[in-house]
Amino acid sequence: MSPAPADQSARKPLDGGWGWMVVIGAHISIGFAYATPKALSIFFKEIQEDLGASFSEIALISSIMLAAMYAGGPVSSAMVNRFGSRPVVIVGGLMCGVSMVTASLGTSIIYLYFCIGVIGGCGLSLNLNASLIIISKYFLTKRPLANGLAMAGSPVFLCILAPFNQYLLDNFGWRGSLLILGALMLHCCAAGALMRPVTPPHTLSSCALEKTVEEQRNNGKTRLKRSCMKSAKTFLDLSFFKDRGFVIYLIGNIMFIFGAYAPIVFLTAFAISKGVEEYSAAYLLSIMGFVDMFVRPGTGLIANSKWIRPRIQYFFSFAMVFNGTCHLLCPLIENYAFLVVYAVFFGIGFGMVFALIFECLMDLMGSQRFPRAVGLVTIIECFPMLLGPPAAGLLVDIYGDYRYLFFMCGSVILTGGIFLFVMNIYNYHMLEKEKQNQVRASEVEMKQTPEAAMGHTEPEAQEKNGVLRDTRSERAETPN
Repeated sequence: MSPAPADQSARKPLDGGWGWMVVIGAHISIGFAYATPKALSIFFKEIQEDLGASFSEIALISSIMLAAMYAGGPVSSAMVNRFGSRPVVIVGGLMCGVSMVTASLGTSIIYLYFCIGVIGGCGLSLNLNASLIIISKYFLTKRPLANGLAMAGSPVFLCILAPFNQYLLDNFGWRGSLLILGALMLHCCAAGALMRPVTPPHTLSSCALEKTVEEQRNNGKTRLKRSCMKSAKTFLDLSFFKDRGFVIYLIGNIMFIFGAYAPIVFLTAFAISKGVEEYSAAYLLSIMGFVDMFVRPGTGLIANSKWIRPRIQYFFSFAMVFNGTCHLLCPLIENYAFLVVYAVFFGIGFGMVFALIFECLMDLMGSQRFPRAVGLVTIIECFPMLLGPPAAGLLVDIYGDYRYLFFMCGSVILTGGIFLFVMNIYNYHMLEKEKQNQVRASEVEMKQTPEAAMGHTEPEAQEKNGVLRDTRSERAETPN
């Protein structure tokens, strides 16, 4: 018999040990990835005055950076599959550092688009995807907790970078600030060094050997064709659209991303329109980030419990419904005290969703398919991320009121949460039905197999019985 138990133990994630050092590295990488595009807005006013750009042109810096970060998902996943997470994160950290250092020398807005937006966004993409993939390889039972701690890097770094960038701007100007920020982002290289690759099981080497032998038997043209097809599948695997659970998750995720970032962008302006002081209005984002900092790991602990873990898709739906409901109630607020309450609940809902958003994808796809799935999801997410804030700003331009953007974002997110809840019920029902049909089909096949075997042997038995009867009759007729 094959040594199955040994193979299973070799494939089982560690769920601890050095994996917690990997979580620290992922915390740093993910923190820079999500917080940098938001924290850069502190420099926008100074850059606008220095380069003579409009506010819309300056705002495109963060938009291009986020779009490049999400659009680079498939490339990052393919690189991780080929080289591993450690070198990919190190290269991403180098790209981020170089992007900020070179941007400090910029004399035009187009130059900043390329340096910060394209190069920096691609570097952040390498950091984000590689960090998520390495966690899925180190953790299984404690994976929700590990994901929550890693994703907590976003609010932690936002709370740190926002006042720190303001301090740099007051003392060194925007050019010196970008230079120092580029040096700080080189810490992603140290974070990547912590991501030690998981030792592959022995069966993988035998499979690789068999694959190599098989390829050597084919001619050069066939090898080239298979290599191209494999590379295309690794880069952008469209077969995931045949998976019902993946399509349901993707639709709900797109609806959330469309309405997720516009409330963050316009919250301060909305508070000022209500007569709140500028510094008090800006403090609302700090409150949100501070609450988010503790909600993400707390959500990971709750999701890791035996009651929630089997129903994590429903928990994700609840988080989206909670988030959307907060946005729908925000326009009814008229004083600062209730705005603080809204910021607290906004941080809770936002933190819950982002603590679960990739864990739910891991739960659906598994650790083996997750690297390709997350690459496809992130490249699709860049489109609603680019369209959401401009659509919200268009509503403000048309109606001259911030309430309508909160109504739009809240209704879209709430609809997405309800959609996920209902469709997940349908998906699990269909999976159970398909499982029962498969079991019945296997039982019918098992019943038909003995009957077929008996049907083939019955004539032989009848023939043998006939021969025995003939022999006995001949013996009875023969005289002694």
